[in-house]
Amino acid sequence: MHLIEQKPLIARYRLKARGFLNSISNRREFEGALIQIDGGYGCIHPWPELGDPTLDKCLADLAGERRWPIVRRAVRCAEFDRTARGFENSLFEEMEVPKSHATLAKGDVAEIALAVEAGFTTIKLKAGRDLTREAAFLKDMAVEYPALKWRLDFNEALEPEQATDFLTGLGDKVRGAIDFVEDPCPYSESAWKELWKRTRVRLAVDHEAAPLSSAAQVMVIKPAIDEPFLLGEAAIAHSQRVVMTSYMDHPVGQAFAAWEAARLELQFPGLVGLCGLQTHHLFEPDEFSEALGPWSPDFKIPDGLGLGFDDLLDAQPWTRLY
Repeated sequence: MHLIEQKPLIARYRLKARGFLNSISNRREFEGALIQIDGGYGCIHPWPELGDPTLDKCLADLAGERRWPIVRRAVRCAEFDRTARGFENSLFEEMEVPKSHATLAKGDVAEIALAVEAGFTTIKLKAGRDLTREAAFLKDMAVEYPALKWRLDFNEALEPEQATDFLTGLGDKVRGAIDFVEDPCPYSESAWKELWKRTRVRLAVDHEAAPLSSAAQVMVIKPAIDEPFLLGEAAIAHSQRVVMTSYMDHPVGQAFAAWEAARLELQFPGLVGLCGLQTHHLFEPDEFSEALGPWSPDFKIPDGLGLGFDDLLDAQPWTRLY
């Protein structure tokens, strides 16, 4: 990608989480930056815990060679957004965004009840902090809500034997309610094939999602860092299901993930299943998250051109000083 003559505009933001968001992060506040390039908008929201560069390194890359995938994808988002705004269109025109599971940072009875009341049929839990407590919680919930399906995300926190012991210890009834387990341990073709053989629980690859990740039954694609078309083609070749998710980032990034999910399903009908695009409830509310409406399996398309949020984006303190 060519070097730019003038820095893009940015507007820094800080999101405050309502709780710890995964098993490998103890942060409750998350910094990111909205970007503006020739009237198009994107979002850079790095997770250094997951291998991303820091925000300052991302911004230096944005102003320079743009080598990092998270930076290139934010620029790509801004390009799509700018084109739609230039034609005075919403990017979501004639697009159907897939429904979502409920993403919860921990097992909480009250949160499960709220999710069921909101219409969710599948719950994604961030797991790996306390396996004993999490196993007991799943067993209780399988009795309380027998129709619910579960997705467990360990962010590679376990070793293969730990993952095997955890899943086999749940019993047949609970295992039968698990839709898939995401990144139970670091990806290894041999280890994952053995884990699938011993537990018969579908495995979803996220952190190491790549065209050669054939030992997984599910491919998780995050448009904030991944090229959906490339991974979608690979998923078809490996007979994998595809789940598109946000990066637990700013609502602008969430909207980009939703649009990419709709676009991939349009390109490959039937490939994209129930997604994970509703994550704004994990953070304290602000004007952007309120534009996405209440927590629901259905994604509310924000009003405006491109990805939406027109007035809110106009009001940001844009600067080239970084």
